[in-house]
Amino acid sequence: MPRIIIAGASEGSRTQLNRLLTSSGHAVFRLCASGGELRRTLAECGDGIVLIAGALPDGLPGEIAADFEGGFRFLLIARADALDACESTRVFKLAYPCPGSVVLGAVEMLSQLHAMSMPRRTGEDRALVDRAKAELMRREGISEAEAHRRLQRHAMSNNMKMTEYAIEILKSSE
Repeated sequence: MPRIIIAGASEGSRTQLNRLLTSSGHAVFRLCASGGELRRTLAECGDGIVLIAGALPDGLPGEIAADFEGGFRFLLIARADALDACESTRVFKLAYPCPGSVVLGAVEMLSQLHAMSMPRRTGEDRALVDRAKAELMRREGISEAEAHRRLQRHAMSNNMKMTEYAIEILKSSE
């Protein structure tokens, strides 16, 4: 699942989006109150989904999207005038106010687009991950699904690829 970043000048909007997404099973990576904070977060992450609620005091959504063309998908939720001002074709737009189900549908669509654009693991990388899972299963006495979750969770929280963490696990067992 991609990292989800919520940005917006209004604390109420950020909190409302965060509640909506977390109550629907999505993990929100970070909340940003300004364009500068959002830019720093995007530089740290490398890829993910960005929800921008309304205007940011120091950054236009289209400009930020242009600066971070990599693996990010952008969704601007704003009033009609702010949507019209954003001419970027890289930013998906939803008119505010809109039902939560519409926001969740847009996030699901962006998650699918994100997944399709991410590189798939090679056979060698898959083998490393499988060996690391087997090591965790042996060492911790856990199921394969739990070993996979632990690999995934640790890699995501430490901003690394699963294969990088798999190599660490395998080196520690030598």
